[in-house]
Amino acid sequence: MATVYIDDQELVHRVQQGDRSAFDRLVRKYQAKLLQLIGRYIKDPHESWDVAQEAFIKAYLALPRFRGDSAFYTWLYRIAINTAKNHLAMRLRRPSEDELDVEEAEQFESAVRLKDQETPEGLVLTEELAIIIQQALDKLPGELRTAIQLREFDGLSYDEIAQVMQCPVGTVRSRIFRAREFLDRQIEHLH
Repeated sequence: MATVYIDDQELVHRVQQGDRSAFDRLVRKYQAKLLQLIGRYIKDPHESWDVAQEAFIKAYLALPRFRGDSAFYTWLYRIAINTAKNHLAMRLRRPSEDELDVEEAEQFESAVRLKDQETPEGLVLTEELAIIIQQALDKLPGELRTAIQLREFDGLSYDEIAQVMQCPVGTVRSRIFRAREFLDRQIEHLH
């Protein structure tokens, strides 16, 4: 039996008409991306899972009011980011800077070319770079960190980031520029 592709807008419409299975399809489609996004804020995988479920519940409850002014996943990302930030605020503590998200570090590593990475010296430099980048990301103010993560890790366009962050595209460009400048300063001694 062939799988029929249904776009997000149609699935949202079906949910709004009472079709719960349509929401299940949306959850399956975006669950991994949402977990990855939330994992950047909340390092504990179990807590990330709980926050992702909470974000999906909030989205389901708010879906009757979703007007489609933005793409569904942009709207969902906004809910997920806000849910993660609220969770962190309730915990009243930040994750320690030495907790390293390996996937984020690997994505940055692939963007930075180090000489002879296969040598022991190269491997040490690569590991050091990953730690420095993660620490630098943790030091960024929340809005700069969110903008650069949505751009570099999630591949969202400037327009999509503006929708998620509810700000003008010019502000997004500025935040990403400032975040990149800060990250460059943090790793310039490794060149």
